[in-house]
Amino acid sequence: MSIEAINEQLLRAIGVGVALVDLETLALRFKNDTFVEWFGEEDPAAKLGDLFPALDIEALTSAINDGGRHTTEASFKLRRRTMTVAMEFNRAINASEKIVVLVCQNITRIKELESMIDSYSMMVERNTLEIKREKEQVEKLLLNMMPRAAYEEYKSSGIVAPRVFDPVSVLTLNFVGFDKLQSEHDPGVIVSELNDIYSAFDRIGEQFGCERIRTNGDSYIAVSGMPDPMADHAFAVANAAVRFLRYLGQRNASHPIKWEARIGIATGSVIGSVVGVQKYIYDVFGPAVTKALELRWSAAPMTITADETTVELLDGRFEINASEPALHDEENPQQILSLSERKEPALKSQF
Repeated sequence: MSIEAINEQLLRAIGVGVALVDLETLALRFKNDTFVEWFGEEDPAAKLGDLFPALDIEALTSAINDGGRHTTEASFKLRRRTMTVAMEFNRAINASEKIVVLVCQNITRIKELESMIDSYSMMVERNTLEIKREKEQVEKLLLNMMPRAAYEEYKSSGIVAPRVFDPVSVLTLNFVGFDKLQSEHDPGVIVSELNDIYSAFDRIGEQFGCERIRTNGDSYIAVSGMPDPMADHAFAVANAAVRFLRYLGQRNASHPIKWEARIGIATGSVIGSVVGVQKYIYDVFGPAVTKALELRWSAAPMTITADETTVELLDGRFEINASEPALHDEENPQQILSLSERKEPALKSQF
C-alpha cells in the first residue's frame, strides 16, 4: 500500500475531509473519500459556496491573499443530521494557479458536547441560584426563631450551647381580651393584625437594642442585654415598652379593632438555648422571665409594671408610681411599680 493510500485511510478514519479549491472559480479540483462521503459525487460542478452557503467568500479571499491562511467553521445537513466542521484553508505551495488546500475536521461531537456542557452549566447556575434563595429563606426563618449570634453558632457547629446571661432585662406583653377578639373577628383578620403589630414592635425594639425572643398568640417576649452585654439594658426595655403602648394608642385611634396591652419588665438572669430536636426553637427562661410574666399579669390595661431592680437601674428617667401589693406571696410581698415616660419637670421616684 502506498504512502498516499495510507494517509487517505488515516484521514478518513479520523473524519478529515480534504479538497483542493480554485480560489478564482471556487470549483473543487479534488475531494478525498471522506469529503465525497459527506457531499457525494452527484454534482461535479458544485462549487465551494454551494456546499457551504454560509461561508464568507470575501473574508476567505482576503485572508488567503494577505496571509495565505483562513480558518472558520461551517454546518451542513448530512442524512437528516446537522454536521459541523472546522475548516482550514491554506494556499498551495509552488502552485501556478490560485489553489488552496481545504481541510475539514468533523467537530460535530465536540459541538454537541459543548452544547451539553453549556446546558449543564446553565442548569447548575439555575440550581445554584435556587439553592442560594432557599438558603436565604432558611436563614431568614432561623433568624426569626433565634438571635443572630445563636444562629451563627448553630450554623458553624450544629448546636447552640445553653448559656446564662446575667444581667439582662426582659419585656413581656400580652393583649387584654384576646379571646373575645378572636371570637368576634375572622381568624385571617386577627393574624393580619398581629403581623402588623408585632412587626412594628420588632422595629421599635431594634431601635433600642431589644431582641424579640418569641411570640405565642397574644404573647410577646423581648430581651435586652443578650447575647452581647449591654450596659443600659433596663433603659432599652423601658423605652421599648413605652413606645409599644404609644404605638397601640395611635393605631387604635384609626383602626376598628382596639388592642390594649399590658406589659411587665424585670431584670435578672436568664438561660438562653435551643429547645427541641426536630421542631426546635430558641427560648429564654429563668428568674427574670418568670418575674416579668408575673408583673405582666398584675398590670392594668395599657400600663407597664416593673420590678425594683429595673426601676433602680432606670435612675429616675421614668415616672414610677407604687401601688399596693398585688402578688399575694406571704413570704415575699412585693409592690407593683407602674412605669411611664417622664414628663418635665423631673420628679424623684418614690417607692
